[in-house]
Amino acid sequence: MALFQGNLLLFHMIYLFFFMMILTPKLVSSHDRHYSPPSVSRLTDLFPHVSFDHGFSTVFGGSNVKLLNNASIATLSLDKSSGSGLVSKNKYHYGFFSAAIKLPAGLSSGVVLAFYLSNADSYPHNHDEIDIELLGHDKRNDWVLQTNIYANGSTNTGREEKFYFWFDPTAQHHYYSIIWNSHHIVFLVDNIPVREYPNRGTFSSIYPSKPMSVYMTIWDGSDWATHGGKYPVNYKYAPFTVSLAESEMTGCVSSSTSKNNPTIQPSGPVSSCSKSSASPSSDPVDGPDFVTLSKQQSMAMDWARSKLMFYSYCKDASRFKVLPPECK
Repeated sequence: MALFQGNLLLFHMIYLFFFMMILTPKLVSSHDRHYSPPSVSRLTDLFPHVSFDHGFSTVFGGSNVKLLNNASIATLSLDKSSGSGLVSKNKYHYGFFSAAIKLPAGLSSGVVLAFYLSNADSYPHNHDEIDIELLGHDKRNDWVLQTNIYANGSTNTGREEKFYFWFDPTAQHHYYSIIWNSHHIVFLVDNIPVREYPNRGTFSSIYPSKPMSVYMTIWDGSDWATHGGKYPVNYKYAPFTVSLAESEMTGCVSSSTSKNNPTIQPSGPVSSCSKSSASPSSDPVDGPDFVTLSKQQSMAMDWARSKLMFYSYCKDASRFKVLPPECK
């Protein structure tokens, strides 16, 4: 009898184990994705690097900002006292903006690393914004890439798209880049386009058009960043430190930058642009090479979106009774 009860108990334990295995959702992790990314042209090789002391100023959390290796590398930290951030010394009408970023390892729920363009300081009620936001996760080393666009203060209509990575973003530096010109906005990761937002004339009111600064910040997004705020920042694991390198900013520098502060000189290569006339064909960011994606880039973007995108506002019928016009 004792033997029978022992075997029955063992059977129940085995059954329970397999039952739990079926019910427990599989953890989504960048380590589980072993995709070989497609080959693309390396836009990050086209433009020179800008040192962080020459190109940026500290915008907040000064004690948590460190410049290393003759300011070719910057680190930003988030701890219980503060986050930290940098802002470009120039404002741009358009351009190519990029940085190599290595994210903090370990548990990072609620942590937000943002690489973005904004003019909220100049236009608080109708600002533009182009966002790359890297969102910490509740599972170890599993970060999420979120892209977003605002124009003319349209903050009530977030245009978010979210992606998983095909690599571990905490193991080494990876390139995160933004193309913004009169033709389109393109978000790239390691030179692979993951999203294109075209400037269609009928939707010009929802296309960023005013000069913007470049920001790199790390901060506490506990109330929304990880599963809608379900997992806040756990400061037991602080400080959370991100490493930034190979900053690139090439484009049309706003003349108001130097007018407001004559001591500031352009921090990167300045294209010969004119906002009152058509851009010259020699323009490195608004010229013919940046009008559209190449066939190779378009195929790479299709690959990224089909395998790695898990949310798009254009497919969120529960959120929008009527989808935003550019989704149609």
